[in-house]
Amino acid sequence: MIPLIVILAVLAILVIWVISIYNGLIKLKNRVDEAWSDIDVQLKRRYDLIPNLISTVKGYAAHESGTFERVTEARNKAMQAQATGDAKTQAEAENMLSGTLKSIFALAENYPELKANQNFLELQRELSDTEDKIQASRRFYNGNVRDFNIKIELFPNNVFAGMLNFTKREFFEITNEAEKENVKVSF
Repeated sequence: MIPLIVILAVLAILVIWVISIYNGLIKLKNRVDEAWSDIDVQLKRRYDLIPNLISTVKGYAAHESGTFERVTEARNKAMQAQATGDAKTQAEAENMLSGTLKSIFALAENYPELKANQNFLELQRELSDTEDKIQASRRFYNGNVRDFNIKIELFPNNVFAGMLNFTKREFFEITNEAEKENVKVSF
């Protein structure tokens, strides 16, 4: 009788332990999904702001159509990459879009009347605020991915994670090496 109680107690402890591991993995998986959703929300906001920014700038710099086309093309590629759900593809497209947006703001330097335009200044401020939120969302996502990947890789979680089909997630990283370099400032 006592050995049966001991065996049942050990089995109960093992079941509770496996449930605890599973629940921990689910909790972290949901945090990663939530963080990814936060990135999507901020990217959607940026996608909505870009056409307004371009139409404001076009009025002042009509002959700069190449810049507008590159921004529009980068925006479209980023929106398509978002639909794939692949973090690496989306990160590459978003980084390309960020680079082309910088060209719009650089363009404004050549047009003093544009820099003074209240609509442009407001759009520039909103876009800058959105970029900051995107960066914060990326950091939040990457932190949650780190925690999730660590939990999956630790023993004995890795045994159960493999059996339960939990797989590592990719970080949202900068893939363009030029963007990692220090900015050269000269006066």
